[in-house]
Amino acid sequence: MDIKEGVVHLDRMYRVLGFWTGVMAVMFYLGDMKETALLFLAQTGFFVLVSYLKLSERMYMYIFGVYLTIFFAGFTYYTTFMLTPGFGE
Repeated sequence: MDIKEGVVHLDRMYRVLGFWTGVMAVMFYLGDMKETALLFLAQTGFFVLVSYLKLSERMYMYIFGVYLTIFFAGFTYYTTFMLTPGFGE
């Protein structure tokens, strides 16, 4: 394994993201949260697929930025308009 100083292997980091989203998908499935498990399974597939495309470092960063933008927009929409207030009580 040749690791040069200053070289970042973002394809490997996308595989790590895929691993952890896969772990979360299994945990959500075991907790009977099937919709959330499917969402995390889709994210796992996305991260693993992108990791094998051998893109440039800049493109990996752009894809991650778009992913975060979509996530934050969706999370904000869900918590603002769909989440039931006081659901934890």
